[in-house]
Amino acid sequence: MDKVRKSDAEWRAQLTPEQYAIARQKGTERAFTGAYCNEKATGAYACVCCGLELFDSSTKYDSGSGWPSFYQPLAPERVAEQRDGSHGMQRVEVLCARCDAHLGHVFDDGPKPTGLRFCINSASLKLEKAPK
Repeated sequence: MDKVRKSDAEWRAQLTPEQYAIARQKGTERAFTGAYCNEKATGAYACVCCGLELFDSSTKYDSGSGWPSFYQPLAPERVAEQRDGSHGMQRVEVLCARCDAHLGHVFDDGPKPTGLRFCINSASLKLEKAPK
């Protein structure tokens, strides 16, 4: 997959201030405030920065965490993971594999079949709703 690379100025021009702070500066939205926290529509959740489809709504579930949660990505190669020791915790950060946008974190306390909880910021996503 070809990487999408843009200058800081290009990302700032493309994204809202909140999207930029979260996706490009590794921020987070407050729990239970994101646009997709309670979203039930069917479709694919794509990266807000580059448009790569990352998660399918069929794998979304209510984790009670306050962020949209998925038990698996559309394909493993669409997300990248790296260790995150910020905020005095050891976590695994989830990034878009194509543009390195910060998406959120993955934890091993999710439901079957994977046991994973991809806890993702709404501001890092764009829902492409399925046709009715």
